[in-house]
Amino acid sequence: MEEKNIQSQIDALDKKLDLILGFVNQQRLNTVVIEDLVSDLSIIGKDVYDSTVEELDKRQVEIEPSELTDLAVSFLRNIGNIKTAMNTLEMAIDLSKELVPITNEVIIDFTKELNVYEQKGYFKFFKELKPIMDNIVTGFSPQDLRELADSIVSILSLVKEMTQPEVLGVMKNATKAFNSMETESVPSYSIWRVMREMNSPEMKKALGYGITFMKNVSKDVEIKNEV
Repeated sequence: MEEKNIQSQIDALDKKLDLILGFVNQQRLNTVVIEDLVSDLSIIGKDVYDSTVEELDKRQVEIEPSELTDLAVSFLRNIGNIKTAMNTLEMAIDLSKELVPITNEVIIDFTKELNVYEQKGYFKFFKELKPIMDNIVTGFSPQDLRELADSIVSILSLVKEMTQPEVLGVMKNATKAFNSMETESVPSYSIWRVMREMNSPEMKKALGYGITFMKNVSKDVEIKNEV
């Protein structure tokens, strides 16, 4: 019985020993891999260092070791700021990705509006305004424009009065009457015929309009002179 227990313990120790040997062998392999990696990195680092030194020497650039140290310290000291800047850049990129569809829609809508204006003839209209502007610029001096600016209120007031329905009606009737006249075949009137026409209701009404108009104009002139 005791021999069986001893044998069991020996078997257990063998298993544990196999595990320990396996672990040690794995650690040895890892160490070899690390050593090989360090060796390869050393070779690469040396090649990079040599190439960098050679390139700097060609460009006549001198770097002090203390400057590299200060640069490394500054970099480590500003890791937080660099991270903040990277986060800001990342948010800006995300925002630009979200704005691209909106910007495309705005551009499409704006293009459609321009097409509508072009179909309606706005661009042709503004193009034809250029000769008018050229004539205004060449036909008026800066002094004329200053005088126009001083009188613009009076001009607009006059235009406002002219756009009253009564005034527009009179102007429309006068224009219609003028257009209906045949200027090339207007009859000649003698003094006696004029006197006979003066007694007609139309001429009496026209004379009433004319006299009333001149009296009102004269009244306004007298008021302005007194002021």
